[in-house]
Amino acid sequence: MLKRRLLFSKLVWSLGLALLAALVLAGINEAGYRQSTKALAEISQAQEARFAINALLQDVLDAETGQRGYLLTGEARYREPYDSAIQDIGVHLARLRVLYAGRPAEQIQLAQLADHLSRKLAEMDMSLRLTREGKADASRFVLTTDVGREEMIRIREQAAALTALSDRSLQAGREQIARALALARAGIGLIALAGLLAFFLYLRQTHALQSAGERQQLALQRERNTLEAEVRERTASLAELATHLQEVRETERGFLARELHDELGALLTAAKLDVARLKSRLADAPEAIQRLQHLTELLNSGIALKRRIIEDLRPSSLSNLGLVASLEILGREFADRSGIQVEMVLEPVVIDEARQLTVYRMIQEGLTNIGKYAEATEATIVLKNYDNHLIVEVTDNGRGFDVQRARPSTHGLAGMRHRVEAAGGKLTVNSAPGEGTRLQAMLPTRAL
Repeated sequence: MLKRRLLFSKLVWSLGLALLAALVLAGINEAGYRQSTKALAEISQAQEARFAINALLQDVLDAETGQRGYLLTGEARYREPYDSAIQDIGVHLARLRVLYAGRPAEQIQLAQLADHLSRKLAEMDMSLRLTREGKADASRFVLTTDVGREEMIRIREQAAALTALSDRSLQAGREQIARALALARAGIGLIALAGLLAFFLYLRQTHALQSAGERQQLALQRERNTLEAEVRERTASLAELATHLQEVRETERGFLARELHDELGALLTAAKLDVARLKSRLADAPEAIQRLQHLTELLNSGIALKRRIIEDLRPSSLSNLGLVASLEILGREFADRSGIQVEMVLEPVVIDEARQLTVYRMIQEGLTNIGKYAEATEATIVLKNYDNHLIVEVTDNGRGFDVQRARPSTHGLAGMRHRVEAAGGKLTVNSAPGEGTRLQAMLPTRAL
């Protein structure tokens, strides 16, 4: 115990050294981040100023192009580039004033640029005004003077000077970022060395603790493996027991169905024949005939009930008519009893009798749940054959339920799932409140 305490104390010192290195590294990074952020802001401002200057020059060119087009054609649509450029020039000048706030050198150059711009715009406005007043000669005279060309040269010179100042700001920002990166690199290198030292100490101390922990983990793992093995064995035993009980249940159902068919069927048929003989002999007794007719109807009802019970216990149609015909009969009878419209899409499949019974019981249980709980108006039965496996679906448009909150035994799903899995398949339940329910099972067509 004392040894573990000493190891833990050394481990705390190692972690403290690592924490200190991390704090120093964070401080260096924060300083570099602030310098880089400031430099990036200056670079962004310089780039935005360059963009505004270029846009300003382009607007002057667009205004001059619109002016020349209007002077040559006299059509108003040629003035549209001029009018639009005049508005944009004011916007770009205002933006440059904001960007150059607190920069005296740039403000002086910008003031000179604005002065030359105003002269150039005044020259263009004068030529346009003279043209609108019908003084074409005067307008052409203004146009042929060198005033506009000289002002345009000055505008380009001032724009170039502002661009050069922006380039110097860009270069200064890049140099500041480079210095911040160099400082961060040196600091990170030193902190990395300190971190490696702390990590080395940490590894030395944790190795001893890890050895003790591994021994405990091995013991826990052995116990966990033992418990998991017992759980697997008991789960397998329960699954085998459930499968056996299911097989016994089907066997008992088959036996009971045969007994009902052979014994009770014979008794009901014999009673019906006796009633028929009595009716033929009591033809002159109307009241007795009426009583015998009522008895015949009761016997017919009993025979029909016997047939339904036998079919529920062990569907004889499976062995006599096949799976598809049996499912069609099951769907029609359910629709007649429940009033729910049933649509069936059934493809012929070739599977053994056990799998036929699995498919039949799944669909039977699904329809029973729909009739009891779903509150549906439509249901669909689908049987698709994919050579090596088949897909069985039972779908309804009822109220649905939350699959995550449903109890494992809700609506007989647990028994249905076990029956499908015992046949080597997989059952999937998709449902949500208000969106209906879909049961889908995938079964191999042959034993695995």
